[in-house]
Formats: sequence, C-alpha cells, structure tokens
Amino acid sequence: MKIAIIDYGAGNIQSIKFAVKRLGFEAVLTDDAEEIKSADKVIFPGVGEASSAMKMLKSTRLDKVIPQLTQPVLGICLGMQLMCEYCEEGDTPGLSIFDAKVVKFDNTVKVPQIGWNQIYDLRSDLFEGVNEKEYVYLVHSFYVKECEETICSTEYGVEYTSAIKKNNFYGVQFHPEKSSKAGEKILENFLKLELRS
Repeated sequence: MKIAIIDYGAGNIQSIKFAVKRLGFEAVLTDDAEEIKSADKVIFPGVGEASSAMKMLKSTRLDKVIPQLTQPVLGICLGMQLMCEYCEEGDTPGLSIFDAKVVKFDNTVKVPQIGWNQIYDLRSDLFEGVNEKEYVYLVHSFYVKECEETICSTEYGVEYTSAIKKNNFYGVQFHPEKSSKAGEKILENFLKLELRS
C-alpha cells in the first residue's frame, strides 16, 4: 500500500510518519502532485497558522490537487481545518471540502486547548474498536463548528466537531499520532479503509 503524507512546510510531519511505521506501513513525505494522486491513502497533517499554510499549498498548487483526490484522505489538526470552507485565523478561505467554518474559542476557556480531552458520539468506521468518551490529545485555538458532516464531538466551553467526514475525506482535530492506543487504532482504521461506493 502506498501512503503519501502531504509535505507543505507544516510541522509535525515526522511523528505521523513514525506512527504509520509503528503500524507496519511505510509512508512517503511529498509535495509532488502525481505522487499524491497515485497513493492509496493520503494524510494531510498540519501544525501552524492557517493563512501561511494556505499560501504554501497555493505555491505548489496543492490547493487544486487535494479537493480532487478520490482515495481516502485524512486531515489532521490544521489539515482538517484547511479542508473547511473558511477559517477565522488570518481570515482564510479554505479548500471547501467540508461545509464548515473554523472559529476561535472565546475567552471563557484557556486558549489554546492543550492536552487530553474526550471524544463522543462516534459515528464512522474510522472509530471501529474505539470506546465512547475515549481520551485523545489536542492542541488548538480554533475549532470546527458542529455541522452535518460531524462524526464525533468534544466539549471545551462549547461542543465542537473533533472529527468530520464527507465522501472519501476525513478530518480529525486531535493528533492520532500522540493519542496513545485510541489514536493508533483510529490511524490503523483509516489505513485499512476500503473506499465504498
């Protein structure tokens, strides 16, 4: 199986590559459109700021490539947020894969949210074998509002989308590569997904 991790200058890419390796798979880090298009699975990671990350995607024309992908794609953290239609951070139009908006936590909670929190209302094959109210690791100041495409939620001052799905596209706000056994299982489930028509 060919796994491509999109390399567009966003942080945290090596740790995802190592997490994939621990599951017995090899992944390539690449910004090459043809290599990404020919992969069986694509991981779109990201740690950083939305507007500068979007500029990087545009500079390599990956902003045009990613929405056209037909294999399973997993956006992680900022990767998931950039797949939405709009992000408040840097007033950034996203890739519009998901019909969702990304907004900042208000000042009633400590921002960024850093650490372990629970996911619940799990409704996708991505969570097969994962318990309701399992703990995952999160680091973020902005969140995706609840929407029709939400497949699990988390509560931090407000209930928000911690995972999302539309067709072959999946996104998780948390870091599966840092989320112990639950995160490993979610990553493994993604890598084992069959595309269902």
